[in-house]
Amino acid sequence: MAGTQTTGRRYGGRDAAQRQQERRTRLIQAGLDLFGTARYASVSVKQVCSHAGLTERYFYESFRDREDLLAGVYNELIATITAETAQAAAAAAPDVDAQLRAGLEVFIRTLAGDARKARLVLIEVVGASPRLEVRRREVLHEFAALVATVVGPHPGPEASSSRLAMTAMSLVGGVNELLVDWTLGHQNATVEELIDLCYTLFIAACRTISDQP
Repeated sequence: MAGTQTTGRRYGGRDAAQRQQERRTRLIQAGLDLFGTARYASVSVKQVCSHAGLTERYFYESFRDREDLLAGVYNELIATITAETAQAAAAAAPDVDAQLRAGLEVFIRTLAGDARKARLVLIEVVGASPRLEVRRREVLHEFAALVATVVGPHPGPEASSSRLAMTAMSLVGGVNELLVDWTLGHQNATVEELIDLCYTLFIAACRTISDQP
């Protein structure tokens, strides 16, 4: 059964749980490599196992099916990107402009710097399953909440809070779609140009919010 914790003797200084975690990590890496290049729809469990150098028996000890692996890869990538983006923004505090720039730098460079990650996070999970679509929407809201925290950490009138939330979601959605377009080859901008454009949009929108009564 996927996710079942195992026990047993130690081999090479590692117990059964450690060995299972290592196998899971190899499968996650194989999923990233294949889903991010050959595309999710055309990759089989057998291909993933072959790429990871494992049998299918070991696949099913960690994942229910191919979709479960895609979700695992996606969630691990998002956890890392979210943490690194938040850390970069926090390190630039208390200057809001610097925080926005630092967060955007990390987010955009992480995806633009690895075609596999960009394709998996921005394209392959879209419409892959109802479960992943729900998770993808959650992630957009999580990033919007991060932006709102940086821009408006102090409580305000209900109308202002609602405007901030909608603006943050619009900005996050805009960055997401711009990166999708760039990943698909429809934009030939440099990474620096992407960062500069997104930063300009964020600053303009955030200053508009701050001018609201």
